[in-house]
Formats: sequence, C-alpha cells, structure tokens
Amino acid sequence: MKKYWLMKSEPDEVSIDDLMAAPKQTLPWFGVRNYQARNFMRDAMQVGDGVLFYHSSCAQPGVAGIAEVASTPYPDHSQFEDGGKYFDAKATQEQPRWVSVDVHGLKKTALLPLSEMRQMAALEDMLLLKKGSRLSITPVTLEQWQAITALLQPA
Repeated sequence: MKKYWLMKSEPDEVSIDDLMAAPKQTLPWFGVRNYQARNFMRDAMQVGDGVLFYHSSCAQPGVAGIAEVASTPYPDHSQFEDGGKYFDAKATQEQPRWVSVDVHGLKKTALLPLSEMRQMAALEDMLLLKKGSRLSITPVTLEQWQAITALLQPA
C-alpha cells in the first residue's frame, strides 16, 4: 500500500531546484541522524511512496514540490566521511548505523508556506504541525496528502 511522507531539507543544502536539476531528477536523501526518522526510511518507506518536499530552516519554510521514493534503503555514504558534517565514528561498513533512500523529483510547485498549513483544519493532526516536532521525515496521511496537493500550484 502506498504511503506518504513529508521530508525536510534545508534549501541551502539540497533544494527542490537541486533535485529537479539532478541527473534523472534523482538524489540520495542523506544525513538523517535521528533514529525515528531513520527507522521510517529503513522500515516503512517503499519505492513509489509519495513525498512532500519541504524547505526548512529558511526564511519561509513550506512545501516546495512533490517527489517519490525511488529506491530501497541503503547505507548512507556520509556516515563514513571522516571529518564530514554527517560523519559517525561508530558506524562501520560492516555495521552501518544510518541509511539513505533515493528521491525522485516529480514537480516543483509554488511554495505552500507553513503559515498557511497551520490554518488548514484538515492538517490539525499533522505531525509537522505538532508543538516540538522537529523530525526531518514524518508520515503523512492520505487525507493530509490530498489536502496539501490540492493547494499546490505550478511554480
């Protein structure tokens, strides 16, 4: 059964424009260092699942496009890059701690700002909008997916 996700990325690291400009409009989703978010990627995501591509930690956060999960999970290369931002000294090639999935961009949209999402009754239970929620990957219900995608306009 198809699932839906909201995946946050800081646009100065990887933006929807970067995804859409990538070869085959596909990039690895790397650098996730939260166990719950990792477990979503490792245990629940499947190829073809829908992704709301969300720009975070920027002047105007919000949904910036639609993508889909394009691979099964595999070890996140960045955990092995000594001195890198996402290096994990406890991770080994034999026992990696972190995973990546490839994400394929489907379309860039006009930004749906977080402020607008907070006003939508259909999203009142959305994990993104819960006080203290900081996960970079969260599940989205079919109803939430439909409410958001119905508002997305072409970029």
